[in-house]
Amino acid sequence: MSTFAKPENALKRAEELINVGQKQDALQALHDLITSKRHRNWQKTLEKIMFKYVELCVEMRKGRYAKDGLIQYRIVCQQVNVTSLEEVIKHFMHLSTEKAEQARSQAQALEEALDVDDLEADKRPEDLMLSYVSGEKGKDRSDRELVTPWFKFLWETYRTVLEILRNNSKLEALYAMTAHRAFQFCKQYKRTTEFRRLCEIIRNHLVNLNKYKDQRDRPDLSAPESLQLYLDTRMEQLKIATELELWQEAFRSVEDIHGLMCMVKKTPKPSLMVVYYAKLTEIFWISSSHLYHAYAWLKLFTLQKNFNKNLSQKDLQLIASSVVLAALSVTPYDKTHGASHMELENEKERNLRMTNLIGFNLDPKSDGREVLSRSSLISELVSKGVMNCVTQEVKDLYNLLEHEFLPLDLASKVQPILTRISKVGGKLASASSVPEIQLSQYVPALEKLTTLRLLQQVSQVYQTMKIQSLSKMIPFFEFSVVEKIFVDAVRQNFLSLKVDHMKGVVMFGSQGLEADGLRDHLSILAELLNKARTQIYPPAKKSSKLAEILPVLSETVDKEHKRLLARKSIIEKRKEEQEKQLLEMEREEESKRLRLQKLTEEAEQKRLAAEYEQRKNQRILKEIEERELEEAQAMLQEAEKRGKKKGKKPIIEGEKVTKQSLLELARTEQMRERQEMEKKLQKLAKTMDYLERAKREEEAPLIEGAFQRRLVEEKVLHEREHQQEVELSKLRHEGDLKEKHRLSRMLENKNIFQERVLSRRQSEYNRMRAEAREQLEQLKKAHKEARDAKRKLLYYLRGEEVRQRRAREEEEARKHEEEERRKKEEAERRAKLDEIAEKQRQREREIEERARLQREALLGKASEPKHVDFGGARPSEPQTAAPAASAAAAAAPAPTPGKYVPKYRRTEGSSQAPPSEPDRWSSGRADDRGGDRWRSDRGGGARPTTWSSSRTR
Repeated sequence: MSTFAKPENALKRAEELINVGQKQDALQALHDLITSKRHRNWQKTLEKIMFKYVELCVEMRKGRYAKDGLIQYRIVCQQVNVTSLEEVIKHFMHLSTEKAEQARSQAQALEEALDVDDLEADKRPEDLMLSYVSGEKGKDRSDRELVTPWFKFLWETYRTVLEILRNNSKLEALYAMTAHRAFQFCKQYKRTTEFRRLCEIIRNHLVNLNKYKDQRDRPDLSAPESLQLYLDTRMEQLKIATELELWQEAFRSVEDIHGLMCMVKKTPKPSLMVVYYAKLTEIFWISSSHLYHAYAWLKLFTLQKNFNKNLSQKDLQLIASSVVLAALSVTPYDKTHGASHMELENEKERNLRMTNLIGFNLDPKSDGREVLSRSSLISELVSKGVMNCVTQEVKDLYNLLEHEFLPLDLASKVQPILTRISKVGGKLASASSVPEIQLSQYVPALEKLTTLRLLQQVSQVYQTMKIQSLSKMIPFFEFSVVEKIFVDAVRQNFLSLKVDHMKGVVMFGSQGLEADGLRDHLSILAELLNKARTQIYPPAKKSSKLAEILPVLSETVDKEHKRLLARKSIIEKRKEEQEKQLLEMEREEESKRLRLQKLTEEAEQKRLAAEYEQRKNQRILKEIEERELEEAQAMLQEAEKRGKKKGKKPIIEGEKVTKQSLLELARTEQMRERQEMEKKLQKLAKTMDYLERAKREEEAPLIEGAFQRRLVEEKVLHEREHQQEVELSKLRHEGDLKEKHRLSRMLENKNIFQERVLSRRQSEYNRMRAEAREQLEQLKKAHKEARDAKRKLLYYLRGEEVRQRRAREEEEARKHEEEERRKKEEAERRAKLDEIAEKQRQREREIEERARLQREALLGKASEPKHVDFGGARPSEPQTAAPAASAAAAAAPAPTPGKYVPKYRRTEGSSQAPPSEPDRWSSGRADDRGGDRWRSDRGGGARPTTWSSSRTR
């Protein structure tokens, strides 16, 4: 942070930095001076510094710096010279506005220059490319790059100034002027979002002003000048809100104005109140609050009539007609019929706010609808003489709608009057707050009112009417619109009718005795009959009967009162049940409508997305085709121009031109032209060779003569320049000698200074060298420690790797040993199985040999049976058993190798010797040879008779 003894020094330093292009440093220097506590006494130099400071802030768009500087400057000159602060702020806003306008004009000029760059081309290539990539136009880009930053800075400027001046009673006029300029900024550039924020800022300033009433420089709203400034600001805010069509913000502005008027409890000037009620009429008309719109017109008419001395009779008549038509446009029934308690409370609160804004003070506990209603408004118009100032058409319309009973001709008589009224209107010369009035805005509401009056009168005369006849009687709308109108009226209990579309009729009234029509007729009939009876039979005047009737009358009144209370409770319960049913039905309908709306929206979104993609693809294809066609046409025009220059006919005539065909033609044309050009160049080169040879033969002697003359001239010039150089050298040598004698006196001092500088540099060098060595040693030490730590880590990692490798090798060796042992056991088991199989094969061969011998014995090939002893038969066994056994064996079917033989098949061959239970054994492994089946004879021998195996022999 730089410090200056005097403010002038800071200003000079800032100007020097600005001249060398260091604006940021200059701004920082001025900022340090302004925020310093040394310079808190105001002087004229500080004002100059602030002017330069805000200029730099605006030029560099430093809003935060500007705000800090202005706050500090306000502290300095608040009690001494407030005018200086006002001048600085005005200069600040002027510079910001000027920069924004320059950026806007520059952007417009740039856009215009870009637009007229090429009159034949519609768009530039870079604009097309940027528009396809970014989807924005050139004006949008120029606004974003040039205009938007300055507009943001201007908006920040207004906010900063309003924040600085919000609690300063000495600068109220500047605060109001800044607010007005900010409003104009929002209006000029259609900045609705910034306008809402600005209104909220001003509203918060007023709230804080009322909240903190003990501040020293707080503005006093009870003063007429302060109140007038605040009201003017709110009025301007109201005007801009209505011009930007921000109706919610306009309503809040009206509430702000009403709050100010209630705060000071003083009626403002009539000119302001006229503007106030004129804007209220617009707001209430937009919000469809026709009753309060009519009351606002009545207030406006009263003010104009009482305080506007320049009001002409024509303008007064037009304003009065607007008041009456606004009153007639109010719906003749209350729209809150059948509403819930919560809705009624909300409507009551809303009506209370509206009436307070208009200027009617109502008691919140009472019902405001009793005071502000259509009937009371019309009676007030009549009593105040407003009907005497209106045009004849409005008077006729009022009489027809409010006093005449014409159920069949009402619409036909009202229609021409409405046609004439719709043409009435124009600008008002003497009422500045209401520049223009058009009575045509009330025609739709009056047509609806005419339809309601016609239906009301027809329902009193007819019970049924055809829909076709009713449609002819109402020329304003189609019957579907009329149906919506009277459905709303029936819902609000204004009419009682039904529509039967199957029969094509409308049925008016209800069949009950409590219907409005029948009740009125019956009451009138009863009154007339009572009058006739009293005239025929006048009552006798006896005072004694009154005393007899009074006790009975009181009992009758009590009974009737109880009956009415019970009936009222029953009616309330029925209403509540009906409301619950209606709410349930409405909820169901709303849920169905939401589901249907969601499905419709999803389908619509899908359809729009598909259409968008289709249009996008078509647009791209169309642009490609157009671009190719333009290129082809350009090439065709160029080819025609070349052909016209050469005197040739057009290339293509009477056929469709395409880019490919033109490219082929252009290529052939170029080849032909290139060949012609090469022939011309060869001929020209030959001609140029002859010409060049002749030129060189002629110019050779001339060049030689010129060269000899140039040698002589250069020799003379060299000698002259050499003589001049010698003389100049002598003069310089004499001057150098004089300079040497003059400087020789300072040689000793020079040597002393040189030794001092060298010694200081040597010591500095030695110190830096020692420091460098020390740093080097420290780095070496740190590197050594890091290297040792790295080596230890590597040693640990390598040991861990060796241990893991050894563990893997041991695990692999163990698995290998287990595999070897398993293979050895498998080999031994297979050897045993092979040995068993060999024994079985030996037994098979013995059995076959024995069977062969038995067959030979049976066939008689041997004279006596041979006895072969296999070691299996006993010596004491009789020899007759062998033939029997062999016969049984021959009779039994021979077993098939590898096939299972069931029991019932095994016993078929021999009925005398049933086989014994077979002995089965098998192994669990997949390579076992199967099981054996053994059968023993009854003789008690252990001789095997039958053996079968699944193994192939």
